[in-house]
Amino acid sequence: MAAKLKKTNAMRILETKGLPYEVFTYEFDLEHLDAIHASESAGLDPQRVFKTIVMVDNEKNVFVFCLPAQFTISMKKARQLTGSKTMDLIRLEDLQKVTGYVRGGCSPLGMKKQFMTFIEEVAQLEDYIFVSGGQRGIQLKVKPDDLLEAAEARYADFTI
Repeated sequence: MAAKLKKTNAMRILETKGLPYEVFTYEFDLEHLDAIHASESAGLDPQRVFKTIVMVDNEKNVFVFCLPAQFTISMKKARQLTGSKTMDLIRLEDLQKVTGYVRGGCSPLGMKKQFMTFIEEVAQLEDYIFVSGGQRGIQLKVKPDDLLEAAEARYADFTI
């Protein structure tokens, strides 16, 4: 990783709101961009590393879900939470166009538009969690309530 780290939109949002964060960088592998590998590569506790999943419903509404690396979204709970009839992962080829982020570097902060964002409620049990910094190879350590504020999100139960 380069000695001088460029600030990402996610970092700028936290700084603008006066919210503290720490940056953790790691070597990423294009073959393994998932949150489990990111936590292992960065030497971080996978229970505290939260992945960002972007979904779209039948009316083309976009929703962002932030959940621990090992957790899985319950489609039924996601539909109930959003009032959607159907819910699918956003197509990989649409991810960057819609969010401004690529797979493996998608942060719940600083997307092109503000989408309804949900953070798995178990985050409240942790003093801090890690989320993508908006670029592959960058994780941000933040307090869950600070992430909630910065992402204009809400806590919810949406996992299996």
